[in-house]
Amino acid sequence: MGFTSSTVRVRVWGEYACFTRPEFKVERVSYPVMTPSAARGLLEAIFWKPEFRYEIRRIGVVKPGKQMVILRNELGERQGRKPYYVEDHRQQRSTLLLKDVDYIIEAEMKLRPHASDPVIKYVEQFQRRVERGQYHHTPYLGTREFAAHFAPVNGEAPAPFNLTIGTMLFDIAFVEDPNRAELEFKRPGRAEPVKGYAMALFFEAEVKHGWLAIPRERYLELYRLEEGQRV
Repeated sequence: MGFTSSTVRVRVWGEYACFTRPEFKVERVSYPVMTPSAARGLLEAIFWKPEFRYEIRRIGVVKPGKQMVILRNELGERQGRKPYYVEDHRQQRSTLLLKDVDYIIEAEMKLRPHASDPVIKYVEQFQRRVERGQYHHTPYLGTREFAAHFAPVNGEAPAPFNLTIGTMLFDIAFVEDPNRAELEFKRPGRAEPVKGYAMALFFEAEVKHGWLAIPRERYLELYRLEEGQRV
């Protein structure tokens, strides 16, 4: 990857991680490495502004982690406005997760059309927050109960291995459509919320020499779906 003035890098690690495969409906099963959407969410936990968005370029696997299975108590349905007795909805489900993981995330900040400041301003803010260990909300590795540690990259390098993963979740596109008002969400730069639906996007993932590269054309598809944006 060629580094530019908009490039950000950070090392993240943790005791446990679970990057859930969406095709498994009941039991949680983790992908073998971090997904681009999980990497984006982690960067946004450290630093986010509505003036830019992150494009993940590649993820370095310093420690792939070991797979392990745990049994957890979960609720069978979401709790709404009407209260219910938790014990009547508790379910035991197994989770295939990763233990002892370590990654390097490399991404680019892309300014949105309404941004007025240069991108280097936000890159420098991100770097300062990483150096100080500051964050907006606790970063996590896939699911909120698995908190992540982060620090500047300081000589760490991916493990030299190759792995064909196959179809992997890339990100979620929030598509505005009044005919499918399944969700209500806000667009950066727009005051009023909009209605529409969420669409999962995938790509064919492969780790080469310890790096998972993210195809740039998937971001073009994401922007096309989200109001035809090109940011």
